[in-house]
Amino acid sequence: MKLQTDPPLHLTYCLNVHPGESWAENYDAIRTRARAVRDRVLHGMERVPFGLGLRLGAEAAAELARPEALADLRAYLDDHGLYVFTVNGFPYGRFHGAGVKADVYRPDWRQPERLDYTRQLADILAELLPEGAAGSISTVPGSYKPWLAADADGADRVAERLADAAAHLAELERRTGREIVLALEPEPDCMIETTDETLDLFAGPLAEAMRSRLESAHGLGSADAADALRRHLGVCLDTAHAAVEFEEPAKALEQFASSGVRVGKVQLSAALRLRPTPAALERLGEFDEDVYLHQVRARAGDGSVRAYADLPEALAAGADDADAEWRCHFHVPLFHDGDAEFGSTNDLLLGPLADLLTAGATQHVEIETYTWGVLPDDLHPADVAAGIAAEYEWVLERMLG
Repeated sequence: MKLQTDPPLHLTYCLNVHPGESWAENYDAIRTRARAVRDRVLHGMERVPFGLGLRLGAEAAAELARPEALADLRAYLDDHGLYVFTVNGFPYGRFHGAGVKADVYRPDWRQPERLDYTRQLADILAELLPEGAAGSISTVPGSYKPWLAADADGADRVAERLADAAAHLAELERRTGREIVLALEPEPDCMIETTDETLDLFAGPLAEAMRSRLESAHGLGSADAADALRRHLGVCLDTAHAAVEFEEPAKALEQFASSGVRVGKVQLSAALRLRPTPAALERLGEFDEDVYLHQVRARAGDGSVRAYADLPEALAAGADDADAEWRCHFHVPLFHDGDAEFGSTNDLLLGPLADLLTAGATQHVEIETYTWGVLPDDLHPADVAAGIAAEYEWVLERMLG
């Protein structure tokens, strides 16, 4: 939904919350689950345009790319007051119902499959974007650090393929007039996980490698190469990821703006925050599940931080006497406050962050709680559509109200 026109700001939720890998399953989710959310949020005002954040894995993207499938979807969106402005292009394959863990990063940006898939997503999004609207595609943050550690030239291959993607988006805009930004999503334990690492990617040696690739492989002049990277390669700031790193999302947005890095999308999400008492650690154990990675950071009173690749490792290590706070990459509903001992990082979304969003820090905001199916029973709603609608209410009233 379009919250404001000048500067433009669109709000949606990511349809990755709804299981399904084929386009038929995704389309059914739009016609049933997304419309149920829309009806709850807009209270029956069906003709108010309601934005969608698509999640298209490789299987669904290949099926939707057929001209007849795209034409059918465009007609459905127009007939039902829906529009698409962003795509989650992070999970390439299965995302629900089986162990995903680090496989969510496969294929990463070292592999040609990731580039081909992203080009296809861009072509699809260009067909669906409303006239005059910019588009965004969120994607894997390069690669997973443990994989890069064993691959001497892996980072260089990441840079080459990201440059190839930027070249495709620049050419797509030239042909269609549709402006789309590919937004890398920093995440704990990935190639870029902190704001500083992200800024280094956009200003360090890999940035120079991307510019060189655009000039040598795509025939762009130096000015056009720089423009392609500035306009078509940016950041997707997931607020839970930043919070797990003990960063403030608002400060991250300010740093990106001052460095000239485009923020293609902000994903609103809340991570778990706790004081590591025995009772809190016992409660944290209820969030240990087998589908997703739940990276943990434990900060001591002196500011030092211990890192764990997943929740079972953190629980096995237990708390150090000096630990003052733990944060866990487990997305909980935005409206879940918890308490001082076991709560969430949703307070980081209030105040400065909201001000920056309405001032134009990005055009796209997406509610990104994908974990409804693996939440402990006391946090899992009987009706997921009602839970998502409650998140919209929290954002519109407490955050952006």
